[in-house]
Amino acid sequence: MDRRQLEYFLAVASHGSFTSAASALRVAQPSLSYTIRTLERELGTTLFHRLGRGVRLTPEGEALVGSAQQVMRAFASALSSVQQVAWLQAGRLDIVALTTLAVDPLAGLVGTFRRAYPGVDIRIEDPEHAEAVAEMVRVGECELGLADFSVPSVGLRAVELREQELLAVLPPDAEIAPGRALKMAEVAAMDLITTQPGTATRMLLEQSLAGAGVPLRIAVETPHRAAIVPLVLAGAGVALLPRPMAEDAARQGARIGAIDPPAVRRVRLLWRREPLSHAGRAFVEMVMREHASGRVNETAVQP
Repeated sequence: MDRRQLEYFLAVASHGSFTSAASALRVAQPSLSYTIRTLERELGTTLFHRLGRGVRLTPEGEALVGSAQQVMRAFASALSSVQQVAWLQAGRLDIVALTTLAVDPLAGLVGTFRRAYPGVDIRIEDPEHAEAVAEMVRVGECELGLADFSVPSVGLRAVELREQELLAVLPPDAEIAPGRALKMAEVAAMDLITTQPGTATRMLLEQSLAGAGVPLRIAVETPHRAAIVPLVLAGAGVALLPRPMAEDAARQGARIGAIDPPAVRRVRLLWRREPLSHAGRAFVEMVMREHASGRVNETAVQP
């Protein structure tokens, strides 16, 4: 028994004749009659009394009507659910991102996407470590991943986003002239606040100041990323943060300064080679259209 057989059965029961039902369904009457006979054969009973110009349900046919209607409603509901997801009226998109990238640029990307597709729910995951971003995408735990170029992306597709500028964030009483750029070696010699070795924030700091030529002075080390700005505001040291986070710290009273030469982070969106969901494809297309740098790598390899 399949959906088409039940649809034809209900049409005949409703119209009272094979001719009228065939016309309403826009199918040939012989095809309709054959489908009903096949259904009756499968059920081992007669569903209609044939009365010359019309038909009447048998007791067995009357018993089938309610169940057939329920099945057709279930099919319609299932189709509607699938169409809502396909048309981006519903569904869910899972994205994994490094913590600092979840603040920027992911927050802005998700905001733009949700304004366009408010029916799609977004789940943002925080990886245990930087390399976990690619792995969570690779195994399908998340459909999309946002990471910097320190994360290997072998076997994944990627699109590069705009570079992210990093600024030095200093305590409120720091003596720095407005608009003055700090030399890289000057920043490296300051009392720095960062997270533990191996974390994405620590790796970002070390990579950004690698060209300073002097050992880094790690004054405060904490596993709590959210504590970095409060520590700076309390005068415990200096942090290196993406511009949006640095400017937010400045609104709270911190002093900020650019770094000379500029410290930047290259960011990319990752996904698997397999076809994306409708929501995933729409998100990638939005990023490529509005936020990407123009450098697209369809066969990403380890940088």
